[in-house]
Amino acid sequence: MKPSAVWDIKRIPVERESRMKKRIYRNMCLVTLVAILFSAILTSFLYYQNLEKQMRQELVTEAKYLEAGMDLSGEHYLTNITKIMNNSNRNRITWVAADGTVLFDNMADVSTMENHKDRPEIQMALSSGSGRESRMSSTLSEQTFYYALRLEDGSVIRVANTTRSALAGSMAMLPALGGAAVLIMVLSMILAERQTREIVKPINELDLDHPDSGRLYDELAPLVGKVERQQRTIRQQMDTLKTKQREFTAITENMSEGFLVVGKQGEVASYNTSALKILDVEIPVPEERTPGSLNILNFNRSHEFRTAVDEALAGHHHEENLKIGTRMYQIIANPVTEKQNVTGAVIVILDITEREEREDLRREFSANVSHELKTPLTSISGYAEIMKNGLVKPEDMKRFSENIYQEAQRMITLIGDIIKLSQLDENRVELEKQAVDLYPIAQSVVSRLKERASQAKVALEIRGEGQIIEGTSQILDEMIYNLCDNGIKYNKAGGHVNVTVGSRQGCPFVSVADNGIGIPEEDQKRVFERFYRVDKSHSRQIGGTGLGLSIVKHGAIYHNAKVEMESTHGRGTSITIVFPEGAAK
Repeated sequence: MKPSAVWDIKRIPVERESRMKKRIYRNMCLVTLVAILFSAILTSFLYYQNLEKQMRQELVTEAKYLEAGMDLSGEHYLTNITKIMNNSNRNRITWVAADGTVLFDNMADVSTMENHKDRPEIQMALSSGSGRESRMSSTLSEQTFYYALRLEDGSVIRVANTTRSALAGSMAMLPALGGAAVLIMVLSMILAERQTREIVKPINELDLDHPDSGRLYDELAPLVGKVERQQRTIRQQMDTLKTKQREFTAITENMSEGFLVVGKQGEVASYNTSALKILDVEIPVPEERTPGSLNILNFNRSHEFRTAVDEALAGHHHEENLKIGTRMYQIIANPVTEKQNVTGAVIVILDITEREEREDLRREFSANVSHELKTPLTSISGYAEIMKNGLVKPEDMKRFSENIYQEAQRMITLIGDIIKLSQLDENRVELEKQAVDLYPIAQSVVSRLKERASQAKVALEIRGEGQIIEGTSQILDEMIYNLCDNGIKYNKAGGHVNVTVGSRQGCPFVSVADNGIGIPEEDQKRVFERFYRVDKSHSRQIGGTGLGLSIVKHGAIYHNAKVEMESTHGRGTSITIVFPEGAAK
């Protein structure tokens, strides 16, 4: 379970750097091109305006010359000057009478020309002495500028020229402007390339850990400040994430329960060691795995496991029991949702073997208790029914009553043993622990069982010395009594039962050994279970409840002692209760 890789903010990808340089270069070239085009257009426009202004000024000057010449020589001057100027001047000269009749024109046949009295420049000249106008010429079919002067005889001399001459002058300079523009553009591209490198270089060389150590633009200071703050925030968040990751790992790795986190497609995002141990799988180390290659089916392919995972990924809580080997596990699967969408599942695997075993024991205990109580109750009910119906002879009444008493005592003993076990199980013993001597307790038990041992033709003896422990004499008495009682019950005529009280390596102990029928090896692990009997038919005959050794076991637990048993079938059994060192007071 490792944190995902984080993008390194200090490394600018080469592709992004190349795009940035190209963008700066293109923008600089574009600015230069726009500047060149704008300058060329503005220059051409101003040049055209200047030529047009000069043309108009020349027309005014020429008109005044013509006026002076006409006043001196009349039409003869106009004819002569026109002949001289035709080869070098493209200005149009028109002489118009006061009534608008065209008297002379150097570019058209006056006989075909219409009356010019309605022309604006003619009207202005007739009224105010001079007039000017710009319009499309019907004769020249071009945009034309006209200037007219009134002569002394009342006629009007008019000079005109088209704007084409100004435009031609402007167009004449376009090749020069174009060449200059190309040259400027080439130089600009070279300078733009160089300037781009100069602009990008400090950014590429910027050390975000030590931004003041290199050459830095003032304009980049706010950016560097933001990056520094962002880096601090990222470092803090990374530290927090690492801490949480360590906490999460520590928790999950120290769980005895299996833990799995599954993605929406069944890919395993996280797991702990317990899951691997429980499911008995070997997973490749992270360096040998590709992302997303580890699927949940790599852990377990059983129907129960797949059902739990599928239900969780479908958005439902689900539980399944799964048996692996000799142990039973509970699979708890819960969906992981984000904005009401299922993004994965969390799977917890619990070992419920002991719980299932306890449940089996509970069911077995209930069945055994029911059976053990039913047997004496059946006998009592049968005897009572016979007596009620008057079917018992007077001389048999005592025997029937004795049988009812014995069965009732058997029930009382059974219920008492069950109550004792329940108290020991739940640690609800009402008696307080105190310093007690094991030897007198064992001696008392031997004394009480002497007569029964004698009837069974079994020798019951005690040896040893006093051993003081912290305990409850009533429970200790019950434990030793059960061991001695079993030694007598499961013995043979002429056998013996030896009770020993002593100390072994500083630990007090009580040992009960017999040379009776012994316990088969396959039954030795279960004899301390409740109601377990090695020979059920024989146990019924001698009246055992099957709870004696269970009381011994739980009594030993109550005193923090341990029970040791050695037994050979047909040769006898030895059971020793060893109390902890330092129990003596």
